[in-house]
Amino acid sequence: MQRRRFDKVVSWVGVTLAALLLVAGSLLTWAHNFVGNEVHDQLSSQKIYFPTTADPELKQPEFAAVRQYAGQQLTTGAQAEVYADHFIANHLKAIGGGQTYAQLSAQAQKSPNDTALAGKVATMFKGETLRGLLLNAYAFGTMGTIAGIAAIVAFGGAGILLVLSALGLWHSHRVREDKKVFDGSHEALPIS
Repeated sequence: MQRRRFDKVVSWVGVTLAALLLVAGSLLTWAHNFVGNEVHDQLSSQKIYFPTTADPELKQPEFAAVRQYAGQQLTTGAQAEVYADHFIANHLKAIGGGQTYAQLSAQAQKSPNDTALAGKVATMFKGETLRGLLLNAYAFGTMGTIAGIAAIVAFGGAGILLVLSALGLWHSHRVREDKKVFDGSHEALPIS
């Protein structure tokens, strides 16, 4: 195969791949923005606030992760994860005496007349439901972040391919017309 033709084919394949990466980068950017906006809007509408630094509860070691967001409104996936796993979970642990909703619910089924236990089970159910919803917001926020990183990588890859393709096309015009590639012959490299 002629070297000039080979350079052009490889360069145009690079341009095609760059175009695909630009489309992928655009879609990933859209996904990043969409997910970020949805997570923000849905969490903001709930009007959940972290306790302020004046709250004595935040001085306890199990609430250490919560301190970084003290007094802030919960609006991001990362905040949702902290609120779910370090605020709600600590309260549920205290309410349930270290037992889970499932364990308390099984006890309540065996003691249907125990209204205190039934109230505790209802509170645990509500708390675990809220934790689950907030952790879903965290998961979606993380996926949005990953989409944003992937978009940057796709745009970077497209840029590199475009530069390499341009260099390949430039080289195709500089190489001799009779130059061959993959024809079985080998040129000896000078030894210095």
